[in-house]
Amino acid sequence: MAQRRQVLCVAQRDRPSPHERITHVGGRTPDGVAWRMTQQEAVEAIEDDVWSFFVAGEGRELDVVVAVSRYGRKYLRTSGGAEGPGELLALPGCP
Repeated sequence: MAQRRQVLCVAQRDRPSPHERITHVGGRTPDGVAWRMTQQEAVEAIEDDVWSFFVAGEGRELDVVVAVSRYGRKYLRTSGGAEGPGELLALPGCP
C-alpha cells in the first residue's frame, strides 16, 4: 500500500506550458523530516503504488494524480481540478 504524503511546495522552471513547469515536489514526513523528489520520481512512485500525494486547502484534500499532456508527456496534477497542474503551481517554492 502506498505511503501518503502531503505536497507542500514545488520547484518550477520558466516554461510557457504549465505541464512542463514543475521540476520537483516536496513536503514533510509526519515526524517533520523534509523530503523532495523530481516530478519524474513522483510520477513513477504513484504509478508503482509506492507513494500517493495530496494537496490540502480550503478544508479539503485533493489527490495528486498522473496525467498525460496532449504531447504524451506525463506530469502531476490534482484530481478534480482543472486540466493543468494549477493547484500545484500555486504552492510555495521548495527551498
